[in-house]
Amino acid sequence: MESIWLEYAWALLILIGLEGLLSADNALVLAVIAKNLPDEQKKKAINYGIIMAFVFRFGALFAISFIANVWQVQAIGAAYLLYLGFKHIIQSRFGKKNENGHKGDKEASKGSGFWPTVGKIALADLAFAIDSILAAVALALGLPDSPLGEFGGMDGGKFIVVLLGGIAGLILIKFAAAWFVKLLGQRPALETTAYAIVAWVGVKLAVITLAHEDIGALDHDFPHSTGWTFVFYAVLVAIALIGWFAPNNKQVKVEQT
Repeated sequence: MESIWLEYAWALLILIGLEGLLSADNALVLAVIAKNLPDEQKKKAINYGIIMAFVFRFGALFAISFIANVWQVQAIGAAYLLYLGFKHIIQSRFGKKNENGHKGDKEASKGSGFWPTVGKIALADLAFAIDSILAAVALALGLPDSPLGEFGGMDGGKFIVVLLGGIAGLILIKFAAAWFVKLLGQRPALETTAYAIVAWVGVKLAVITLAHEDIGALDHDFPHSTGWTFVFYAVLVAIALIGWFAPNNKQVKVEQT
């Protein structure tokens, strides 16, 4: 019995680290979407985003079987993250320069009022909630059954592991969001990096969708295989490092003017 609880404790530590990475992505996206708002509205929008992240992740927790079994839900989350990421990257790289010399600023300013921004944050939160719960469930399902019975259609011990991992992730979102707002001011190049990470998480959700038993385009176990997991996080870290060390062109232009 002790060996089971040790295995559960180890899985929980791994899940907290995993949720920390996903929460950092989520927090960075909150900061990026809200960045064009005035400071007072920016803080308010991010606070709304954190509250919605709590609501969606706990809602997803109690709808595990639905999210895991209905591939359309996963596909919608993947499509939105891919759209959000690639739209910004394409506009940033190929958008027309406005009178200030910045690419895509006019397009970005459209629909950037307070409530449209909150709506975009809500959709991003929902997509990240789906990814977070699917990742947690995939890890928890590998654990042996506990003597705690079932809860919400899932083994009680596994449910507690997923719940605690989710809570840890939400706490990290709360602290990371405010830090990322400051960081974006110091390193503007991270904005494009954030959207590249969003698109890559969208690819991950798309892989999960394609491996769903009703689709069968990929092997059912592929999204949770060691090889794919290594590739996903290796690319994620590479994107983050490239963004971190990229020249801050916007900042250079500001200093020159």
